[in-house]
Amino acid sequence: QVQLVESGGGLVQAGGSLRLSCAASGSTFSINDIGWYRQTPGKQRELVAGYVSGGSIYYVDSVKGRFTISRDNAKNTVYLQMNSLKPEDTAVYYCHAITTGWIDYWGQGTQVTVSS
Repeated sequence: QVQLVESGGGLVQAGGSLRLSCAASGSTFSINDIGWYRQTPGKQRELVAGYVSGGSIYYVDSVKGRFTISRDNAKNTVYLQMNSLKPEDTAVYYCHAITTGWIDYWGQGTQVTVSS
């Protein structure tokens, strides 16, 4: 079992910054991939940034150059630094992990709202 707890969402003006945190606990040794998704009403969840198989880092095109994913293995925490935020970045952001047994885990989500 893996538990994921997000924090750091909030309301920010366009051009501002936020840092999201995802603290993992439980069987963290079994995590293979971990990253951040986001979802807006009526749309599917979208992978925004993540550490994917083989150790690569993925970013969706719309956030490249603005968002940075990082991790602190000692704290079992993954971060998403979001700079130059745009109103279209408004969404609920979810931390997601896949274990070596191909089991998905999701956090509860944190709201990010960017005002114009």
